[in-house]
Amino acid sequence: MKAVLLNGSPKRKDSASACLLACLKACLPESVSTVELSLSRPVLPEAAFDQLEGAEAWVFAFPLYADGVPSHLLSCLLQLEALPLCRGKKIFALVNCGFYEGSQTEPALEVLQNWCGKAGAHWQGGVGTGGGGSLVMLLKPPWGRGPCASIHRALTALAKAMAQGQAMENSFVTVDLPRFLYRLAGQLGWRQMIKANGGQGKDLNRQMD
Repeated sequence: MKAVLLNGSPKRKDSASACLLACLKACLPESVSTVELSLSRPVLPEAAFDQLEGAEAWVFAFPLYADGVPSHLLSCLLQLEALPLCRGKKIFALVNCGFYEGSQTEPALEVLQNWCGKAGAHWQGGVGTGGGGSLVMLLKPPWGRGPCASIHRALTALAKAMAQGQAMENSFVTVDLPRFLYRLAGQLGWRQMIKANGGQGKDLNRQMD
């Protein structure tokens, strides 16, 4: 079986979507071969069409934007649905968000499921992940340990469904950290970023006139 792993993050490097795909790839058995493609722009790359057509399954990974699919990726989906190569493809998804609760990604998964109906593809299920702001730091080998153990289990279940050619129910997980600790880490990160860009911590409380 061949699967195409589609990174729909606008970030060219150090994205949570890339981390999730790396973990999923590590969970897949040798019977599933994979090709990775980047969809960071609103136009499909020419090199993508042959890879997409020759695969049985596609896995979209992307961040939650305003409770939905990022606009550049939505543009790519609109281009794809007009093509016959979508027919019969098995579609999985990994959606991450900066909220603590992975359930915040449910509307985005529903958007992709509805797209499958329009494009003639088969929706197979997805994983919605909370705590996306910490995944670049935390979701690393050795897999299955530490504060991302629950996420690893969810990706293992998705990998099993892919290998067996089966659909799965959407699942929603988050990092294995207390909510207050995740918020504290986020606040520290914002302060570091604003200082690195010439501001001060107190500027975070400023409001536009």
